[in-house]
Amino acid sequence: MTPLRALPLLALAGFASMMSMRLCDAMLPALAQTFSIEPGKAARVVSAFAVSYGLLQLAYGPLGDRFGKPRVIAMATFVCSAGALAAALSPTLDALTWSRVVMGAGAAGIIPLTMAWIGDQVPYLQRQEVLARLLGSTVLGMMAGAWAGGVLAETVGWRAGFLAMALLFAVIRIALRVGRVGAERAAAEPLRPAYLEQIATVWASAWSRRVLAVSFTEGALVFGALAFVPSYLHDRFAVPLAEAGAVLALFGLGGLLYSRVAGRMLRRLGAPVLAGAGAIGLAFAFAAMATMSNWLWSVPPCLLAGLGFYMLHNTLQTCATQLSSTSRGTAVSLFVCALFLGQSSGVAAAGWCVSEYSAATCFGVAAPALLVLGTYFALHLRTQLQASRAVA
Repeated sequence: MTPLRALPLLALAGFASMMSMRLCDAMLPALAQTFSIEPGKAARVVSAFAVSYGLLQLAYGPLGDRFGKPRVIAMATFVCSAGALAAALSPTLDALTWSRVVMGAGAAGIIPLTMAWIGDQVPYLQRQEVLARLLGSTVLGMMAGAWAGGVLAETVGWRAGFLAMALLFAVIRIALRVGRVGAERAAAEPLRPAYLEQIATVWASAWSRRVLAVSFTEGALVFGALAFVPSYLHDRFAVPLAEAGAVLALFGLGGLLYSRVAGRMLRRLGAPVLAGAGAIGLAFAFAAMATMSNWLWSVPPCLLAGLGFYMLHNTLQTCATQLSSTSRGTAVSLFVCALFLGQSSGVAAAGWCVSEYSAATCFGVAAPALLVLGTYFALHLRTQLQASRAVA
């Protein structure tokens, strides 16, 4: 299969990985009831996935650079399927948490290596638009996961959600095999420097360190707060889990909207303004959720939060694919590692904040912090682009 023809199947794998990531968000109240614990403590199934997803980037980047990115992605889907099946059969919260670790370990090899593969195949000036199209698939996965988690938890039970994920990953693995995606070794792959040398090369750049730091902070602020939106709507406004999950899915709809207009927005605004505008949207959205008096007021902010997040994050993604042209898989994997270590830290911190104070307090803290973060990144991105043009 030619490289560009492989993109739809790889995008489908990305869809499933994001669906599995967000599946537990709307399930937290149901998991808390099943295992007789507080929703804040049940959130460990979210953070466990994120920790595993982030740490395994340190392995997948070099593996993708060495053996070929599509080949490693195909192997990762099998791990996801096995982890999802184990989650469906988990008798305790600890067993479920470890199953989520396995799912995160498999999912870790899908989207980052697909991004790096696009970086190998697509010139830089066209790359952000192609990444935005990939984003459409991953956002649909987030929407499907957030919605399905709530619906299944309220109808046939949360275990059915994991059984469905196991089947989906198995079907994707078969499709990748039939399509011979990753069947060929990465012939003519250039020799790579030693692993630690690859990391050191990326880390040596001040711009790389800045991108990684922004990625970590973005993941902590956005996903830490976002994980508690369904629980907040359910506990404060008595919104059924299915509807609460559907509201959270609007975050993904905002991202899907961005993926459809990304090219026009990028050409009209430029990357720095696009990132800054995204941060403003995020700040306004979380501030609105922190102060709303009726659950219906959560609908526009969730949509705006998705649009704003992907305006900022897609710009960060494009920067990450350009951190290293010789070890692109390692560079992108470090970027995603930072993002999901930030997410796991953010979920843990938000869980503490929700237990000690309230979800509204968590949203209220995230709003101004995101505004500062986005402004900081946009200003430095403008300086970086100006320096690059001067050198060229």
